[in-house]
Amino acid sequence: MVRKIVKTKDPRLREVSKPVAKIDKKILNLIGDLKETLIIQKDPEGVGLAAPQLGKNLRIFVMKTNGKVKEVINPEIINVSESKERRAKSEDKIMEGCLSLPHYYGPLKRAGRVRLKYKTAEGEEKEEEFRGFDAQLVLHEVDHLDGILFIDRLLEQRKGLYKQEGEEWVEVDI
Repeated sequence: MVRKIVKTKDPRLREVSKPVAKIDKKILNLIGDLKETLIIQKDPEGVGLAAPQLGKNLRIFVMKTNGKVKEVINPEIINVSESKERRAKSEDKIMEGCLSLPHYYGPLKRAGRVRLKYKTAEGEEKEEEFRGFDAQLVLHEVDHLDGILFIDRLLEQRKGLYKQEGEEWVEVDI
């Protein structure tokens, strides 16, 4: 079922999410809701969605990668590093955004590689490396599970927050 995405002022987005103890029907329904809610997002289009964004403080997120929507349960970051490809393109800035703060973006710098251990909906333990945009996406979603918003990272890096108005980027106060 498509659910309403909570906005940045909702206090649940600031809580550290609890690990999933058991993958049962309730958890599978939540994963289904996350996927359906993510897929329907068109303005702006979404690439990731964490359970806290649906008001559920559980360590689950979904992400679009390689043409599919992947579910990630109880993610554990094993390693974070800069990738050589990313360093070569360090002038390229990805304007990161969030479905809980639609139409606002910031030029965040995140690691180019992340190795993640997690469970699938079937309970299978996986370990996978994500690079480039997918690494940035994983780090953004794990931040949600830790009660951290991308605007917090912008403040840490002393970067601006921008709103897209037509073809223009307009800086706004955080």
